[in-house]
Amino acid sequence: MSGQVAIVTGGAKGIGKAIADRLAQDGMRIVIADLQGAEEAATAYPDGVGLTVDVASELDVERMAAEVEERCGRIDVLVNNAGLYASLEMRSFSEIPVEEWRRVMDVNVLSMFLTCRAVVPRMKASGGGRIVNISSGTPFRGVPFLLHYVTSKGAIVAFTRALAKELGGEVRVNCVAPGFTMSDGVEEHPEVVEALQQVSVSARTIKRDQVPEDITGAVAFLCGPESSFITGQTMVIDGGQFFH
Repeated sequence: MSGQVAIVTGGAKGIGKAIADRLAQDGMRIVIADLQGAEEAATAYPDGVGLTVDVASELDVERMAAEVEERCGRIDVLVNNAGLYASLEMRSFSEIPVEEWRRVMDVNVLSMFLTCRAVVPRMKASGGGRIVNISSGTPFRGVPFLLHYVTSKGAIVAFTRALAKELGGEVRVNCVAPGFTMSDGVEEHPEVVEALQQVSVSARTIKRDQVPEDITGAVAFLCGPESSFITGQTMVIDGGQFFH
């Protein structure tokens, strides 16, 4: 994958940063797109590019794609990792404010539509590409008290399948669904760790915490040549909590 260009949204920390680190090890030029810390995070990579982007903004996303094309000459890989999760309060569905529901859908789902719409024509111009969407294991297990988040992550699976059919073999579109992961964002919210860490570990076949690096191998595989006959698929990476 040497010389290819990969955009990782939400790549300044946590799961996104771990994915960016792995793709850089595989020889890709990394573009970090994030609301905060993108420029600083990008300095960790040779010729890295950091762009401050609100992935729920149509104008921001189109600017991102145009700037990457101008500065890097091509776009080969898009990892749609940005999303809202740990900052959300766990509560009954009847107590979720409508504006919060809309914000979750905008950041977690609309963003993927916008980024794919912006980069796919540019991928095709370079001969094709790979898109990997980051979902979650929660829609497969039906986790309660985060209905907007779980719904948004289920939508990503459907989005992946439909877009893969539409794009055919020219751009492969796949999805990775992690379990509860001890990422930077999660650890910043002790109440989330307290509520979910032990119950998640106890439900797994592999009895340990999940860390961001547990996810990167699957993403790198779906971005690379060995997955050339795979599209529209979702890989659940959760230590055997759910068998998909």
